Amino acid sequence: MRKRVFVQSLLVASCWPKAALSSAAADAPALLLAKPAPGDLNKLQLGDYLVSEKLDGVRAFWTGQALLTRKGLRIAAPAWFTAKLPAMPLDGELWLARGQFEAASATVRRQQPIDEEWQRLNFMLFELPGAPGSFAQRAARLASLAAEQRWANLQAVAQIRVGSAAELRARLDQVVRFGGEGLVLHRADAIYSTGRSEVLLKLKPEDDEEAEVLAQLPGAGRLAGLMGALLVRNREGQEFKLGSGFSETQRADPPAVGATVVYRFRGLTAKGLPRFATFVRVAEL
Repeated sequence: MRKRVFVQSLLVASCWPKAALSSAAADAPALLLAKPAPGDLNKLQLGDYLVSEKLDGVRAFWTGQALLTRKGLRIAAPAWFTAKLPAMPLDGELWLARGQFEAASATVRRQQPIDEEWQRLNFMLFELPGAPGSFAQRAARLASLAAEQRWANLQAVAQIRVGSAAELRARLDQVVRFGGEGLVLHRADAIYSTGRSEVLLKLKPEDDEEAEVLAQLPGAGRLAGLMGALLVRNREGQEFKLGSGFSETQRADPPAVGATVVYRFRGLTAKGLPRFATFVRVAEL
């Protein structure tokens, strides 16, 4: 019986992401993506960076007319929500609260939006795509823009400066202690750019990365009839098994082949593979 549940669930898992969003898709927007901060923070000139909290929401790109996921799928947001957004490109996070990623993701994925859920969702802005000047100038403009809108659901992510590695670590500890994911460091002098770049760094207690699911490997023993592990490939092209971090429900209904998943790890092995890799969630669309 458990094995039949697992096999049937593959059909559902292979099609659910697009069905939960609008069928209208655009090209994936070009976004700036963060690299991990170095282990030795003293190597950074911290005065060159603006620091913000890394929010555990759904990345969203506003074209000026439509909200898109990072992969270019159109988000079925209520008309009243998008009507309050300015007619200019904005990059940010659809965020509910610390530790509420799953609830925020469920809201965003619905093909038929629920007003009560969207009324609790915030569009947290952290970039002004294509705008001239330094990031510090763009961040100031975002803060002014959000203030001008006078709408609590539209906010600019707070950017601060820190004076030392010890102060940065203390800030990280405080954010994590209260349920946050970590911090983001953005070079204050950076012009607008896209792609994975060292002008944007993420700092978390554990490293995380994304990988594509290549295969679902069956379990054995107590996991007989369930998924035992995923065979995945990360962006460096490394293939490895991801077998921990899954609930029994997730093993019965695992991420589909071709899906992108987020995993956490603690450094690298001698062969350069993620050490103690653990499944976190299916990645944003």
